[in-house]
Amino acid sequence: MTSQPHLKAAGLIMAVFLITGIVCYASFPSPPPAEPIRLMFQNDAGKVLFTHQTHTEEYYLDCMDCHHNLMDDDVYNCSECHEETGDEYMLSRTDAFHEQCIGCHADYGAGPVDCNSCHMM
Repeated sequence: MTSQPHLKAAGLIMAVFLITGIVCYASFPSPPPAEPIRLMFQNDAGKVLFTHQTHTEEYYLDCMDCHHNLMDDDVYNCSECHEETGDEYMLSRTDAFHEQCIGCHADYGAGPVDCNSCHMM
């Protein structure tokens, strides 16, 4: 049998190891992924959650299928060109999203096309 002082010492050592593990885990978080995983678009019609992984792994889409620029092969954020309000030369950000996303979903029959399926939060 183990004596009471030995049990207390073992408990203290376990507590020290537990606290050390928690501190180390919190101090050295894993680095963020190189590419975004999920994006939450905030808008008046309701938040839209977009998952890159679903589109790239399940539907085998390439970055350039959605992120486009006619002059080079760099990937751009939509808001760099598509502003809040559009004009005769450039679609607004909302119109560009709707045309790109709903158009692709309708063409391939692989995603929602009605408002409440995306704008649900």
